Amino acid sequence: MRNLPQQIGLRIVGPLMAAALALTLGACQTTQTKTSSQALVWPGPEEPRFYWEQTLQSSGDITEESQQQRLRRMATGETTSGHSLQKPWGVAAFDGRVYIGDTVARRVHVYDLRAKKYSIIGDTGVGALAKPLDIAIDAGGLVYVCDNSGRRIVVFDTDGKFLRSIGGPETLQRPSSVAVSRDGSRIYVVDTGGITSDKHQVTVFDAQGKVVNTIGTRGSGPGQFNLPIAMTLSPKTGNIFVVDGGNFRVAVFSPDGKFIRNFGDVGRNSGQFARPKTIAADREGNVYVTDAAFGNFQIFNEEGQFLLDVGQRGGEGAGGQFMLPAGIGIDQSDGRVYVVDQFFPKVDVFRPVDTPETRAPRAPSGDVKEAKK
Repeated sequence: MRNLPQQIGLRIVGPLMAAALALTLGACQTTQTKTSSQALVWPGPEEPRFYWEQTLQSSGDITEESQQQRLRRMATGETTSGHSLQKPWGVAAFDGRVYIGDTVARRVHVYDLRAKKYSIIGDTGVGALAKPLDIAIDAGGLVYVCDNSGRRIVVFDTDGKFLRSIGGPETLQRPSSVAVSRDGSRIYVVDTGGITSDKHQVTVFDAQGKVVNTIGTRGSGPGQFNLPIAMTLSPKTGNIFVVDGGNFRVAVFSPDGKFIRNFGDVGRNSGQFARPKTIAADREGNVYVTDAAFGNFQIFNEEGQFLLDVGQRGGEGAGGQFMLPAGIGIDQSDGRVYVVDQFFPKVDVFRPVDTPETRAPRAPSGDVKEAKK
């Protein structure tokens, strides 16, 4: 995303989708595809910055049917089926692979949008997840999953194989978010703490799982947190951005943990927060924050100046509509933005205007394990 205007309100062009997807609560329920008579564009057609591209709710949204399956569906009137999202929270993307943490299914769904394949990780063995929330990926493609109930960060390789866990009950109380440096040498974990706890902080680990630093204390002053909930690292500067939920702001720190600034405050206008949830950063250093009360995500530059808001609150589940937005992730390879809605449940995909519509096929490589049917 380049040259965003400094003060642009939200405008949505064309009617929103007419039909909502059926709510899917099982692991293999039917799905339907939303369509629109006009593209959804933000902030508007005169100077478009983002297009709504598609919605993901089930593996059936991306997997290709065989000719036999297609003929059977046409003959019987069946709809496409697949492994459905149940209660997604966190999302991360890497080179066309989208990783979605599901707190009810207790797994990470993997949507490979280039290869049109679906798979799962974290459902068995020592790497089994209890309550996956946030997800981060380093430059080598290693996947770091914040397991809230397990009080640990679980690390998988690009094939979905368990490598190691970081943290544990002795160091983490209520981990809610994870970020990782590009080289994987530092893993940052938000510990949300609680009403009776003073452990409202970011804990920093090295690659071997040793605690090397803590950032923040409980409070409302500079460099302090009240129920921090999410974080990200700027690919441009390495600065640390933390959603300080109880203080209705984003706190910014240098890579070594020194406080730089806060931005945002409580309110109902663009650039303010009512219920900030999660955060991501793009290649230019712009920061994206979801807000569960507004039903959208807001974009700020690295200095905290408001640029744009995308999406709106709505009860239909159509493209660009959110009732309970949670996780947000950005694929640094092409700039696509992925936003989770827990209520419907779904992941909406937004394409920057300067990103090609068609994804190039990926060169053959090892895949994560295929999902068990």
